[in-house]
Formats: sequence, C-alpha cells, structure tokens
Amino acid sequence: MSLRSKLRAPSALPIVVVLCLLVTVLAISGGEYQMSPWKVLRVLFGGGEGIENMVIWQWRMPRAMAALLFGAALALSGAVFQSLTRNPLGSPDIIGFSTGAYTGALVALTVLGGGFVATSIGALLGGLLTAVLVYALAWRNGTAGFRLILVGIGISSVLASFNHFMVLRAELDVAMAAAVWGAGSLNGLTWQSVIPTSILLVLVSIALLASSSRLQMLQLGDDLCRALGMRVERTKLFLVVLAVLLVAAVTSLAGPIAFVALVAPQIARRLAGANGMQLLPTALVGALLLASSDLLAQRLFAPVQLPVGVVTVVFGGVYLIYLLNRQTTRL
Repeated sequence: MSLRSKLRAPSALPIVVVLCLLVTVLAISGGEYQMSPWKVLRVLFGGGEGIENMVIWQWRMPRAMAALLFGAALALSGAVFQSLTRNPLGSPDIIGFSTGAYTGALVALTVLGGGFVATSIGALLGGLLTAVLVYALAWRNGTAGFRLILVGIGISSVLASFNHFMVLRAELDVAMAAAVWGAGSLNGLTWQSVIPTSILLVLVSIALLASSSRLQMLQLGDDLCRALGMRVERTKLFLVVLAVLLVAAVTSLAGPIAFVALVAPQIARRLAGANGMQLLPTALVGALLLASSDLLAQRLFAPVQLPVGVVTVVFGGVYLIYLLNRQTTRL
C-alpha cells in the first residue's frame, strides 16, 4: 500500500467532520424563523434568547441530530453487508431488510393500530424476521454473498407488493400517514422520539465498531478464517444482526431511507483506501450524505418540505446507474 493511501483517511476525516458541522449549522439556520449561521453558533454556545433557544434546541436540533446519527447508522449497516457479500450492491435497502422493517411497521400501524412504540417494535421485528428469512433461504452449507443478494432482492419485491396492498386497504388517514412516512422523512421529529432510538443506535454502533477487526478478517475468505479459529457463520450472523438492528431502528422512526447505505461505504472506501479504518469514515460520510440530503429537502421547495427519502432516491438512483454501468464495462 502506498504512503498516499495510508495517509488518505486521516487527512480526509477532518474535512468530512467540518462539512458535517457546516451542513448542520445551515440546516438549523433555515425555516420560517430565519437566523444567520453566526446567530446559530451563538445560540449553540449559550448566547441565545428565549425564542431563539426554543427554535433551535426544541424544534430544529432533534431533526439535525437525527440526520447525522441516522446517516451514520445506515452507512455502517451498508458497510457490513457490502463486506460480507463482497459486492457493492450488498446494501440493506437492496437486499430487502429496509423493506422488511417497513413491513413490520405497517402491520403495527394499519392492522394493530399501534402508536409510536408499537410501530418502532414492529419495524425492529420486521427487519429481524426478514433477515432470518433471507439468511435461511440463502443458506447452502454457508452463505454466499451473491446468493444472499439475489434472495434478498426477491424477498424485497414480495414485501414491497405486500406493503402497497397494506396501504391500499388501510383507512384514508392511516394510509396517507403511512405513505408519507414510507418515503423516508425526518419531518416532525422531537427529542422524545429521537433520544430512545439514538441510544439504541449508539450502543449497536459501538458493538459494531468493536467488531471491526472480525469484519476485516472475513475479507481474507471463509476458509482462511476457519483455519485461524474463527467461527465464520456465527460471526457473520452476529454482524448481520447488528447491521439489521441499525437499519430497522432508523426505519422505525424515519421510514425507509434509500441509498445512503449503498453509496456511503463506497465513497468512504475511496477516501480511506484499503486499510482497516473504513468504518469510522463510512459513518462520517453517511452522516454527511443524509444531513446534506435533508438540507436540500428543506430548501428546494421551501416553505414546502420534501421527505428526505425523495432526495436520497434521486441521487442514489443516479449513482446506482453509474455503478451498474461501471460493472458492465468491466465485464
């Protein structure tokens, strides 16, 4: 590995961090109650007045923090699946885990008539059950990455059809809420809803970062890992559960936000090179992508605010076309 590759990640990390902070300040400064970025910084450092403190800390900060944390969580989940499948298309929104989490939330919302807690639990259970189903159907004396992706795409298609059926059969107000939420939205988030989900995401992310050495070791191949004493399938299952928990927790609160998990790990890989520092850059890039997308969702057609999933789908779709075209060219 060249010296340039070794230094790429440490030199890129501060730039990504600064961009995350810049985008966050810009996002907080906009809205019906306009504030300059300098005034936002003054409020954040304790120099604000009553209305300014309420607008920033109670109305806008939950959404800004959710964008950063949810983006990081989705990116980490994507990094796990792309590493395990050894395929750039190995993303939870393509394999079907995001769709499964949405299915669980829809069942809780439309059939059981559940509130926030029931919907969150439904999303977590839906994501985990989908992971179990995909993993079981892809199992042939082990799990091959390409087979996992194909099975996941098939399951995702079936679940997507079921989700459409559920929305069509629901009451009008429930169907409208489910449709908006299903586009992936950070609108209306409060500390009461963000904090519990954030605690879960932080704990799972810490466990995943602590397991990064095992994730990196799996890149050597299953046979070599077994020779070195690793219980390969148990390790893979543990990493899959962590990754599914991340995407299901995000989906339970914001709905399915597509393509962040697909794009962020590949951008981070170009920044970090081929060393073992990929998870932290991946989390930072994911945070930057979702925060930037949410800023665009707020500003493009202001005062109308788009669901952030609409923006990520547009940019992610363009990137997916580029990725598929590049893979075809290599063939």
